[in-house]
Amino acid sequence: MFLYVCVTVCSINTVYYMAPFATMILSVPAMVLEGSGVVSWLYTYESVGPALAIIVTSGVLAFCLNFSIFYVIHSTTAVTFNVAGNLKVAVAVLVSWMIFRNPISAMNAVGCAVTLVGCTFYGYVRHLISQHQAAVATGGGGPRTPRGRLEMLPLTAEKQGDKI
Repeated sequence: MFLYVCVTVCSINTVYYMAPFATMILSVPAMVLEGSGVVSWLYTYESVGPALAIIVTSGVLAFCLNFSIFYVIHSTTAVTFNVAGNLKVAVAVLVSWMIFRNPISAMNAVGCAVTLVGCTFYGYVRHLISQHQAAVATGGGGPRTPRGRLEMLPLTAEKQGDKI
């Protein structure tokens, strides 16, 4: 029970408890598929130290990536994080086209354009929502009342009387 509560409360604990299991589960297919490549890579170094430094650095960078993802999701929302991820891909494709002259198809160009327009619109709507919330918090917007019956429904599965 305690383990379940800790894992569900803190996302860093989730990584802490899941990493050893993920390592054990993935080690078998990794050794089958990459075993000889890893051994030959290890023999390219005169000692084990540089190879271990690369492996440990990779693990530390992966932890930092996970930590930054958790921080961004905690600071914003999961939807904002996914929109930012899609924007990152579209910008990477466009920058590679502009700087390195990598060819992109018409479908890729349309996809990047749709992604950029959608991310811009999402950012605009989030900005409007934050302005409205700031106005309500300072007393400028007045109390917000539900516009319809659907907005009055709870977002959780708490039981209200005999209704769920």
